[in-house]
Amino acid sequence: MKIISLAENTEGISGCGTEHGLSLWIETGNHKILMDTGASDLFVQNAEKLGVDLSLADICVISHGHNDHGGGLKRFLDINRKAKVFIQESAFGEYYSIRSNEPVYIGLDPSLKENERIIRVQGDYEIEPGIILFSGVPLNHPMYHTNDHLKQKVNDELINDTFMHEQYLVICENGMQVLFSGCAHRGILNILEEYRNRYGKDPDDVISGFHTMNHSRGYTDEEIHDIIMTAQELKKRSTVFFTCHCTGTAPYEAMKVIMNRQLNYLHCGEQLTLSKSGKGNYMKYHKMFAWGTVFCFVMTMITGYKRK
Repeated sequence: MKIISLAENTEGISGCGTEHGLSLWIETGNHKILMDTGASDLFVQNAEKLGVDLSLADICVISHGHNDHGGGLKRFLDINRKAKVFIQESAFGEYYSIRSNEPVYIGLDPSLKENERIIRVQGDYEIEPGIILFSGVPLNHPMYHTNDHLKQKVNDELINDTFMHEQYLVICENGMQVLFSGCAHRGILNILEEYRNRYGKDPDDVISGFHTMNHSRGYTDEEIHDIIMTAQELKKRSTVFFTCHCTGTAPYEAMKVIMNRQLNYLHCGEQLTLSKSGKGNYMKYHKMFAWGTVFCFVMTMITGYKRK
């Protein structure tokens, strides 16, 4: 399975543009899948530079109803004339981000809701055997406070976003199971627990943002605790994680110290090839060194990290 990052926050391949958004190109033995379309048409420009022909995609999945994941959807529909687009019905709701105490609309283009190529999914959905969407993840662990500024409009009132419009893509191929998530707003630990409940084991690989990025201020003690605790819990699993986008540089570096080779970053333009036989052993560091390095990154987060 081949995965190429077409849009993401950080530069991986020189010449590829970056933005606060996510778009992934996935090639399996039988399909070419586009997951998310970034915040603009940047994913199209990067695809051309990387030799990816978007017109060949036969499946498109939009992970949730925020415009940094579906902002380029109209452009994709113009370029590609055949792919069905799978999206949760509730993803066309009204979603906002509170910025400088003012609500800013961050939802999808409502004019696309009735497009005949968009399949509005309610709950779980099997696109075909081995390509599955699931949603409705229970909150056995609380969602991160980095979600607190995100709202949804219900009956003309802004309330905290429940992220029930979020869905997760599972691809099973050649004995390998790979889980894709956009931002893991409902919490990566909750998503993995639900995955284990459904499949009886952990996925081999996960590609997902963790939504631990803090856009505008330093990290609180509680947020730092959540980041460190998440890394400790993820390390207990057999899964290899590739994160990106909304995880944030400082949280990633702190988690990397704990998780070592079990955690990697997928930058914009980079290509990832996954195979069952490609899984390796993970390097272990001395605990004192690891926790000393974590302390350094914690201090970075306390003093503040801003999105570029």
